[in-house]
Amino acid sequence: MTKLIALAILPAVMLAGCAEPAGNSAGGDNAAAATLPSQACAKPSPTDTGADIGNPPADFRGKWVLNTDRGANLGMMKAVNETIVASQTKDTVTFDMTDVFAGMTTERSVVYDLNGAAMPNKAAMGAESQTTTRWDGGRLVTIWAAEGAIAGTEEQRTETRCLTDGGATLNVTMTKAGNPDADEAIWFVFERAE
Repeated sequence: MTKLIALAILPAVMLAGCAEPAGNSAGGDNAAAATLPSQACAKPSPTDTGADIGNPPADFRGKWVLNTDRGANLGMMKAVNETIVASQTKDTVTFDMTDVFAGMTTERSVVYDLNGAAMPNKAAMGAESQTTTRWDGGRLVTIWAAEGAIAGTEEQRTETRCLTDGGATLNVTMTKAGNPDADEAIWFVFERAE
């Protein structure tokens, strides 16, 4: 009987022991790797680049590839292949996204004003939205506001972006307004491709 119980729980123990942390376990500035969405941007990497764009708290410029084996609460998004090309100036950051899902490719761009002005953007599913962005230390926080499903209402969500692992990792967390549990946030982890 003991042997049967051991055989029944062994796969679960092996899977738990093989879980890869979402951060860089090799050390660096994130040696204590984040494993929950609430920890994703707890210790953003300082940026030492960007003198040409006004020394922002984070320089997101470059090409980023989604790693769905990292992050949390992705649901069906685990099946998406996403690449982001980010460009940034002193006043704006632009994320050009290419998604491949179920054999279909979609492209979209979002532009955030780094001085806090509202900007029109389209959400991933095409909803017209207003975005307001601000710096919070090394984190870029964007509030998305769109018309709610019920006439006259508004839905909001917060996206937080930061760089970790010495600037090699871009973390993006998304929470809906009214959800106080940050660990239920969707957490995307992108790795620098160039």
